[in-house]
Amino acid sequence: PHHLYVYKEVCPVCKSSRYLNPNMRFLINPECYHKMCESCVDRIFSSGPSTCPVAGCRKTLRKNRFRQQTFEDIGVEREVDIRRRVMHILNRREDEFDSKRAFDDFLEQREEMIMNLVCRTDVAKTEAQLAKYATENMHSIKANAALEEEEASSFQARMSLEQEEARLRRQLARDEIESERRQMQAGREGFLSLLANSSNMDAGAIARENHKVLLKKSSARRSEEERIRQKQAALRNSENNRTGSLLNKVEDAGPLPGSGLIKGLRSIKAPEPEKPYDPFMGYVPEKRDYYSLQQSYPSVYLDRARSDKRMSAGGFDLREYYTRTLMEAFAGLGCFIEEEVALRETTSKSGSKQAATEGAAIVANERVA
Repeated sequence: PHHLYVYKEVCPVCKSSRYLNPNMRFLINPECYHKMCESCVDRIFSSGPSTCPVAGCRKTLRKNRFRQQTFEDIGVEREVDIRRRVMHILNRREDEFDSKRAFDDFLEQREEMIMNLVCRTDVAKTEAQLAKYATENMHSIKANAALEEEEASSFQARMSLEQEEARLRRQLARDEIESERRQMQAGREGFLSLLANSSNMDAGAIARENHKVLLKKSSARRSEEERIRQKQAALRNSENNRTGSLLNKVEDAGPLPGSGLIKGLRSIKAPEPEKPYDPFMGYVPEKRDYYSLQQSYPSVYLDRARSDKRMSAGGFDLREYYTRTLMEAFAGLGCFIEEEVALRETTSKSGSKQAATEGAAIVANERVA
C-alpha cells in the first residue's frame, strides 16, 4: 500500500512521481489546493503571479502562498483553512452577548457560514457578508484576537509555572529525605560517640539530649521549608495578578457594536463625560440648607451703617454680619433632640448590659478556679 501511495503522488505539470524521486516535495496553494512539485513552483511562479497550470483552473497564484500539505486529504486541508479564516473574523466571545441562547445562535450561524464555504453553497453571498463584517468590526476583531493570544500565552506561562513548581516540590522532597537520613546517621554516630566517651553521665540523659538536638534541627528545617513554600505562593499570586491586569486592559478596550450580521450582542454604553474639577468637593461657601443669603436686608440701623464711610474704612462688611446672624438663627433646625436622647439611652443600656455580662463571666471563672 505504501508503494501504491507513492506511485499516485505525481506532479500534474511535469508528471514526475515520488516513486522515481523519493526526495520530491509537493506544495499546495490555498487558492485552488492543486498539488504540484517544488521545482515546478520555482520554475513557473518565480517571476511573479501566474495562472494555475492545472487544466481547467484559471486562478491566479503567487509563490509566497505555496506551502506543504498538512493533512493527507485535500478536503480536510481546505476545510481547516476555511474554518481558521472564518473563526478569525467571527471571533466574538460569550461575554459579549446578552444571553447564552444568543451566543449559541452565533455559534450556529458561524458554523453554517463555514459549511457554505466548504460545500460551495452561496459562496459569493457568504464572502460578501464576511468582508462587510470584517470592515465594520475591525476594532473588535483585533481586540478579541489580542485577548485570545494573551490567554494562550498566560495559559502557557501557567503550565510552565506549574511544571517548575512540581519539579521544585520533587526536589524538595528528595532533599528532605536525604537530609533526614543524614541527620539520623549523624545523631546515631554522635550518640554512640557520647556513650563511648562518657564515664559518669547516664545513658538516658545522653539520649534525651540527643533527641532535643534532633528536634531543634527538624524544627529549623520545617521553618525553612515553610518560608520557601510561602515565597513560591507569593510568586504564583504575583504572576496571576499580572496576567489578570493584562487581560483587563484588553477587555477595557471593548468591542465596537456589530453590524446586522450578528444578533444579540450586548449594547456598549458610552462613558459619562468627566465633571469639571471641584476643589471644594461640592461644598459651596455661600450655600445653606435652610436659607439663602441676600445682598441686603431692610433696616434703619443697617442702612445708616452702610452709608457711613467710617464703618467701611475699618474693614467692616455687612455680608459677614448677615451670614453670622442668619447662621445663629437657623443653627438649631438640623438638631433633633428626641432622636439623640433615644440613641444615647440605647447605647448606655447596651453598654451596661455588656459590662454586666462580662462581670458575671469573670465571677463564674473565679468560682470554677
